[in-house]
Amino acid sequence: MKRSFLSSAVIVVSLSLMATMASPGSMNGHARVVPRPLIAHPMLFAHQNQPLPTLAQCLQITLQNGWPLTCMGPAEFRAAYNLGPLFARGLDGRGRTIVIVDAFGSPTIRKDLATFDEQFGLPAPPSFQIISPAGPVKFDSRNPEEVNWAYETTLDVEVAHEVAPGANILLVTTPVSETEGVQGFPEIVQAENYVIDNNLGDVISQSFAATEETFPSQQSLLDLRSAFKNAYRHGVTVLAASGDNGATGGTVDLTCCYPTQVVGWPASDPLVTSVGGTRIQLDANANRTAPDIVWNDYGATGGGPSHVFARPDYQDSVARVVGQRRGVPDVSLAAFCFGPWLVETFDPNPRNRGWLLTCGTSEASPLFAGIVAIADQAAGKRLGLLNDRLYRLSGRADSGLVDVTSGDNSYTFCASACGTAAEVDTTVPGFSAGPGYDMASGLGTIDATRLVAALTADGH
Repeated sequence: MKRSFLSSAVIVVSLSLMATMASPGSMNGHARVVPRPLIAHPMLFAHQNQPLPTLAQCLQITLQNGWPLTCMGPAEFRAAYNLGPLFARGLDGRGRTIVIVDAFGSPTIRKDLATFDEQFGLPAPPSFQIISPAGPVKFDSRNPEEVNWAYETTLDVEVAHEVAPGANILLVTTPVSETEGVQGFPEIVQAENYVIDNNLGDVISQSFAATEETFPSQQSLLDLRSAFKNAYRHGVTVLAASGDNGATGGTVDLTCCYPTQVVGWPASDPLVTSVGGTRIQLDANANRTAPDIVWNDYGATGGGPSHVFARPDYQDSVARVVGQRRGVPDVSLAAFCFGPWLVETFDPNPRNRGWLLTCGTSEASPLFAGIVAIADQAAGKRLGLLNDRLYRLSGRADSGLVDVTSGDNSYTFCASACGTAAEVDTTVPGFSAGPGYDMASGLGTIDATRLVAALTADGH
């Protein structure tokens, strides 16, 4: 299936048009495309009316790609990832702080999170702070780029909170947009170092990615790693979304895409846990009806070998798959399109405000951040870089790592003359899931209760 470039446009579709989505082509017929940052970012569609459709109601609608609409709130995530036994023991992230890093932030995030909590019966986070250590942030609602970072911020905050409702949230905003190459990263690094140096958080979630090849040189990328080294020394876990364009990624001129296999940084960094995407298949009670598959619908999970970083020691056990390079991703969580609910009121177009369904590895990273916060709480300490533990646990029946063995992250996009009779499409072959580690799903998805137990029992 050919996709529009998810890292340069965001699709907004009215929920009132959901019934039309069963017919081929209806998505394109109602799409609104606007510029946006080059980040692992969601697609959205807006909904103004209450009450929200239930999962059972959503499942009655078939999307253009043939999958059922699978709308998920906190209860569905709790069931899908086996969070219930953790919550029953009081393990909900309390005493831990999730750090969300985004450019610009959202001017309505406090109000929107309160609305989200009221809708789903969640408690407010014990603490929700917003800081801008890299310089003052001024939000301009007339700037589509800043508006789309606000969408990203909303997704990150609300998803992390619904998984770990007892955790503190620290939103760290920066005044420069990360696009491709170096731009925006010096401010991100400065802000993250401030958080780490001042002991402000336990796990950092990053829902942005720049293709390794877009940096002026490998050294210019390596010069930006100080925050990750700092986090490693201080035992802070750092996560990053693996990207939404399959085995390829955006070019430096912000168009799609490289005709060859590439991966994004910071997900490719050995000091970061890279979080890819899956599709969850649920029944009306949020029980899985089949194993997860690799996310590949209107977008596709990022994954492949790094062209900058050599294979880290913790991937020696999967050298037959990754060769001599750092392989991406490490784990995968839900990223399929039209999945989790969120709510926003910042959009300058009133028609776009309200309840939305999203997708992308931008969802998967904060999902995992919430689970890491719970694991830190259970351990009574920060677990730090998880990758050594994760690869050591792989293959154990009690690991909480659930192998994903179906799907791939091949990606087809328009290369030239898009939308005309002369359109030329390019397909970048991806990587297939199979038994054990693969560069489409990593070590697989997770059972949170078992993974938390395994991580906290691991003494290394």
